[in-house]
Formats: sequence, C-alpha cells, structure tokens
Amino acid sequence: MSQHIRSATRVEAVGNKPKLIDEFIGRVNTGHLGVSVARMQSPEGWVEPGQTPEFDEVTLVLSGVVHVETRQGSYSVRAGEAFWADAGEWVQYSTPEPGGATYVAVCVPAFSPASVHRDSDSSS
Repeated sequence: MSQHIRSATRVEAVGNKPKLIDEFIGRVNTGHLGVSVARMQSPEGWVEPGQTPEFDEVTLVLSGVVHVETRQGSYSVRAGEAFWADAGEWVQYSTPEPGGATYVAVCVPAFSPASVHRDSDSSS
C-alpha cells in the first residue's frame, strides 16, 4: 500500500559525539522491516564503532564528507556521491571534516540494533 510519510522519528545514535538520526521509513517510524531510510546529521569529528551488519547499506551524501573505512580500503564520500556496503562486510563511518555531514542511509533489510553487530570497543 502506498504511504505518504509526513514526518520522521528521531532515533538514538551511537558514536563519540551527538548525531541526529531521523528515520522516515523503517522499524521505528513505519514498521517496515524490508527497508529503512534515515537522514543523518553528523558533526565534525564524529566516529562510530566499526560494525559487521546483516544488511546492505547505501550512504548518499547530501553535504560534507563521510569517511568510510572497510577491510578493503578507505573512502572519502563527498556531497553528490554514494557508497554501497554489502551485508556481512566490516565497515566504519565517520565525519572528520569541518562542518560534519548530512547524508541519507538506506538499509536493506531495515536497520535494527540486533543486526548491526558493532565492535565491542565503542571508542573506535
């Protein structure tokens, strides 16, 4: 069934600094399990623990730069660019540059705390 999503739900972020996560589609805001879509507003110097999620994740950068670290390499994803992370692959996101970043995260299936599998060291 088609649905007009009029507002997002703010969900708690993980990392060394406060980050805003507004979920438009997903488990929290709409009850969708197959996909989640959220807008992230991340400050300069933010970094989250590495993770090995059970979902594919697309990061579409709207402004600023999102740094993505994987076992295969490091990537600076700039405004107008996107990054695809396969389910089961280790990845770590950060926004080290001045001004932070605003980006959209799309997870398939939908993000859940139980399926993200963050590294145990939350200071990474």
